[in-house]
Amino acid sequence: MTSLSKNVPTQNLIAGVWGPAKTGKTFAVLNPATDDELCQVPDADAGDGLAAVAAAHAAGPSWAATAPRARGEVLRKTYELMIERREEIATLITQEMGKALPDSRAEVNYAAEFFRWFSEEAVRIGGEVRRAPAGDKWIMTNRVPVGVCYFITPWNFPAAMATRKIGPAIAAGCTVVVKPAAETPLTTLYIAKLMEEAGLPAGVVNVITTHSASAVSEAILKDERVAKISFTGSTFVGKKLLHQAADRVLRTSMELGGNDPFIVCEDADVAAAVDGAMLAKMRNGGQACTAANRFYVHEKIYDEFAAAMTARMAALVVGDGLDDKTQCGPVVSHKQKNEIAGMVDGALAQGAKRVAGDPSAMPAKGAFYPPTVLVDVPKDSDIARNEIFGPVAPLIKVSSDEEALRLANASEFGLIGYIYTKDLAKGLRLSARLETGMVGLNRGLVSDPAAPFGGMKESGLGREGGFEGIDEFLETQYVAVEW
Repeated sequence: MTSLSKNVPTQNLIAGVWGPAKTGKTFAVLNPATDDELCQVPDADAGDGLAAVAAAHAAGPSWAATAPRARGEVLRKTYELMIERREEIATLITQEMGKALPDSRAEVNYAAEFFRWFSEEAVRIGGEVRRAPAGDKWIMTNRVPVGVCYFITPWNFPAAMATRKIGPAIAAGCTVVVKPAAETPLTTLYIAKLMEEAGLPAGVVNVITTHSASAVSEAILKDERVAKISFTGSTFVGKKLLHQAADRVLRTSMELGGNDPFIVCEDADVAAAVDGAMLAKMRNGGQACTAANRFYVHEKIYDEFAAAMTARMAALVVGDGLDDKTQCGPVVSHKQKNEIAGMVDGALAQGAKRVAGDPSAMPAKGAFYPPTVLVDVPKDSDIARNEIFGPVAPLIKVSSDEEALRLANASEFGLIGYIYTKDLAKGLRLSARLETGMVGLNRGLVSDPAAPFGGMKESGLGREGGFEGIDEFLETQYVAVEW
């Protein structure tokens, strides 16, 4: 087993000081491939959370007054440090989260790019001056930072979900408190350390680790110094946080659950569709909110697609993500593995057939679940209505594009959808009717720091990345001017 690098911090960061929780309590971070303990990290309580808020609030005025170019340079320098130390960060991600090293390396590149993108956006924060129609004054608008932001990030992309929030906030002149997932706190701590090295002043970014997420979050959201919350995670938790945020009318950004449809039209290039399906399904072992969750395949090409998909999934090498031969690592925990197994068992009981994936062939140790293909999945099955968050592909036969679109939209979620067709005009028409915030048209990978990421319906509020990403951290102030 590769040991944890000595460069990885394992303490909370508050006001530029690395230290333990006030209670002295800790909890273990485990490697899901081996079940071994990597280290202990602080188990922060509400007092630690409020200390982090106080630090961010104290640092706020000076950081907001810092020149946009200077803010951008800190982000650019951190980007360069992340690329320089990509292998160390990728190894850390794999150790605490389990994903295969190629996926972890790709995540580091993707995560770092948010810092580069928003380093450039920092100097493009706009405003305007124009004459009022009545001619009695001038209308001047400024964009000002919202203030102290509280970020709750998930375990599945511990680097990218942190930088996607921190980058625009820092560029806008905000200060932040970050609470990473208990399963994967180390990557966020490491990134905060790199930001210090890049010249970020104390208190601008504070990181607290805790097993008591609800208690810490409740205290933070009640604090009048906090102006915004940004959360990535389940819709269930997101709704609870929205209720809490409503009490103080906080600015909110919510990137929530998905149940992402993958439509393969009758005229699709089957080989290209399978390539895209593997990307859309198996990135991060299916543990992504953008993972294709239900495959609607036209009946005339269903058997061909199913055979090709089954062969590709069955050929994937499962193992410890630190082994360069591994293509699919463990899921994040035994709890997650058991939830996936329960969903598959439920689908089989409802009439689906398993054509790839043998759980009994998995290693005895570690949270492993095999890449699985289910065919003849009933359209109204539970697995077609719920997010799987694992390496399972349910294939559903449809008779027309209209049926596929109707089934795709029959969900309370609307994060992303995928469409494969050789007819671009048809693909664009279907895309316009798909009730999702993002569409992959003949593409199995859509995430890009330069593009707005977010969903419709119960998949969330607001957008991250793109030109829109920094707007989530800015308020518009209007000044009536006479001269």
